[in-house]
Amino acid sequence: MKRKISWLALTLLLSFSLVLSGCGGSGGSGGSSDQGAGDSSGDGKVILSFWTLFDGGDGKNMQALVDEFNKTHPDIVVKNTKLAWGEYYTKLITSVGNGNGPDIGISHTSRLPDLIDQGVVTELDTPATEAGVDWNTYNQNLLNAVTVDGQHYAVPIDTHPFIMYYNKKLLKDAGLLGEDGKPVFEQSADGFVSFLKTLKEKLPAKVTPFAFSNVNDDPYRLWWALYTQQGGNDVISDDLKLAAIDKEKGIQAADYVQKLFTEGYIKKNDPDFYKNFQSGTAAIMMTGVWATGTWESTKGLEFGAMPIPKIFDQEATWGDSHTIILPLTQDEDPAKRKAAMIFADWVAENGQVWAKAGHIPSKPSVLEKQEYKDLPYRSDYTEVASVVKFSKQSTKNWQIRDEAAFKFLNEVWTGKMTPSAAMDNMETTIQKILNE
Repeated sequence: MKRKISWLALTLLLSFSLVLSGCGGSGGSGGSSDQGAGDSSGDGKVILSFWTLFDGGDGKNMQALVDEFNKTHPDIVVKNTKLAWGEYYTKLITSVGNGNGPDIGISHTSRLPDLIDQGVVTELDTPATEAGVDWNTYNQNLLNAVTVDGQHYAVPIDTHPFIMYYNKKLLKDAGLLGEDGKPVFEQSADGFVSFLKTLKEKLPAKVTPFAFSNVNDDPYRLWWALYTQQGGNDVISDDLKLAAIDKEKGIQAADYVQKLFTEGYIKKNDPDFYKNFQSGTAAIMMTGVWATGTWESTKGLEFGAMPIPKIFDQEATWGDSHTIILPLTQDEDPAKRKAAMIFADWVAENGQVWAKAGHIPSKPSVLEKQEYKDLPYRSDYTEVASVVKFSKQSTKNWQIRDEAAFKFLNEVWTGKMTPSAAMDNMETTIQKILNE
C-alpha cells in the first residue's frame, strides 16, 4: 500500500477527483482561519496549522485540548481550523496535492489506507523518535490498525466502537435488572433472544424491546460484530485482491440479525430509533459510543452502557478510531514535524478530556486517571477497545461497505433476500470492486 506520488501527479489526480465529485468551496467554519501550513514566528515559536472535522461536543473538547496545549507549551502554537465533516477529506486531499495542506490533520482509521495510497500522509516514526513518543503506551489493537509495513502512519486518540445501551427502569420493570444495575441474561445466542422475548412479554405494547435502525450503518455494524465473534476475519484476502467472505459465518450472523426483525423485537420502519430510546420507550439500543453524551444530557433518562453481548464464540465488535496524522508538506520541516508529534502524543495522553463525548481513550494509562474514572458509564465499556475488529487496510473498504454490504444486507433485514443469497451477492460484488 505504501506509495510515493510526486507533487504534480498528486495534484493532477486530486484535481480530477474534485471535478468528478463536484466538491469545491472555501474552508471550514470556526477556529482559526489559517488554511495552509504552519510557520515559525520571529520569536522562535513553532506555529502549526491543524485541520479537524469535529463539531458539537467533539469540537468543543478538541478546542479545549488545543487551548490547554498552547498554554502549557510556550514554544509551540497550534491553530485549529474546523472544517465541515462532509467536505473534510476532499479538501484535505486536494490541499495537500496543491501544496497548501495543514501541518496536522485528523483521519478515521478506516480512511487511512486511502490517504496512504494517495501519498497524502507521511510515516511518523522519525519525528516520533525525535519527540520521545513511546508507542508501547498505546492500546496495541488500535495501534496495529494504523501500522503499515511496520511503520506508523497515525496516532490513535480513541476508539469509538459499537456498544449496547439499556433503560434501567424498563429492565427493572421486566425483572431483568440486577442489583448491580446491569442487565441479567445469559451471554449467548439463545440467551440474548430470551432476554428480548421477556422484554416483549412483560413490558407495555408501546415499548420497543430493541430500538434499532432498519438500514445501513448500525445493522451492518451488528452483522460485522456477530461475524467476527465467530472468528470471521474479513471479507477480503490478506493480499487485498480477492473476496474472502467466510460465507457460513456470514450467513449465521445475517440470519440471527434478520430474526430480530422478523420476530418483532425491533420496531419496523422506526422513523427515529435514537428518539425512541431517548424518550424512554425502548428497553435497549445499539449504536456507537458517541451516543453516551447525548443520553447523559437527557433529563430523566436512567440508562446504562455495556459491550454488546457475546452472542457467539468470542467477544468482538465493530469500531473505528479518530487519529492524528501528519499530511505531506512541501518542506517537511523537521522542527514542525517534531512539534506536531509532541502535540499528537499529548492529546492522546490527555484522553480524559476527549472521552467526555463517550470515546474510549487510546492510552490505557488514561483509564487509570481519576478524572477519567469520575466520568460515569465509560468504565463500563472501556474493555471493548481491545476487541474491536478493524477491516483490513484496503482502499476499497468504504466502497465495499456501501455497494456490497449495505446493499444486500438491507434486503435481508426486510425479508426480501435470504442470508445465503446475500453472501453470494456480496462475494460477487466485492470481487468486482477489487478488480476495478
